[in-house]
Amino acid sequence: MMTFSKPQAEGKSLPSGFAQQTGISLKPCYYEQILTTRPKVGFFEIHAENYLSDGGPARHYLEKVRNLYDITVHGVGLSLGGDEKLNLEHLERVARLVERVQPAVFSEHLAWSTHQQYFFNDLLPVPYTEDRLQRLCEHVDQVQARLKRQILIENPSTYFEFCSSAMEETDFIAELVKRTGCGLLLDVNNVDVSCFNHQRNPYDYLRTFPLQAVQQIHLAGHTLDEKAQPALKIDSHDQPVTTDVWHLYQHTLELIGDCPTLIERDGNFPELSVLREEAVMADRIRALVKEAQNAAAI
Repeated sequence: MMTFSKPQAEGKSLPSGFAQQTGISLKPCYYEQILTTRPKVGFFEIHAENYLSDGGPARHYLEKVRNLYDITVHGVGLSLGGDEKLNLEHLERVARLVERVQPAVFSEHLAWSTHQQYFFNDLLPVPYTEDRLQRLCEHVDQVQARLKRQILIENPSTYFEFCSSAMEETDFIAELVKRTGCGLLLDVNNVDVSCFNHQRNPYDYLRTFPLQAVQQIHLAGHTLDEKAQPALKIDSHDQPVTTDVWHLYQHTLELIGDCPTLIERDGNFPELSVLREEAVMADRIRALVKEAQNAAAI
């Protein structure tokens, strides 16, 4: 098991907003408003692949926002769950971004997106087998060694299951944590989506999830495809957080205690104030759970 310490941004200690207030996704349509109004949010999260160039408007605005807020970096293209070797050129570009930004957290997905020379614009699921687990562990070790830090791995949203899987998803993830020392990003919406699609109870899923390794939570909206037979929930990230996910989020906090949280939005962008309202809702739930836990401890 490898051990990594949390880095600090060059020349300054990290602000405390990441831990104390809920964050939201950083998108180009919000750049100017963020810099002008400085909304009260804990942090902003970026997708690494949108900021890999050495210059340009995205990097320009990222530097400005970074001077005001904590930043977390969420990778979507390393293809950690793939069967082939990692793309070292891509890993180097991600590493340079991380070294420059010094994010509070770097996270990636339990998924794959590349095959030979092909790149698929999707986060594809993996079979839960010993062979795939070993390959995933090798990739996670490789990324952690290059970035010189612990990374967080996000639980997937899935729409089908592999007949070849030899273990439960939560056991697979727990073994990944044990072997690599990585942390976990628990996407509560993904739990709701996957459990709905596989006709499972999301609360039962959380009872078997390695919650002790969770260091960040994602909340997002999904869409319901009622034309599919049976109906499917799609992890679209283009809708408000649903009531079911809010309830599941509160239950998660009751199990693990307070945790840095992100409102994730990747499409159908509303006014920035709408996302901020969702962040405030998350903070209210966090405060409610903390108050109840403090009262129970007296």
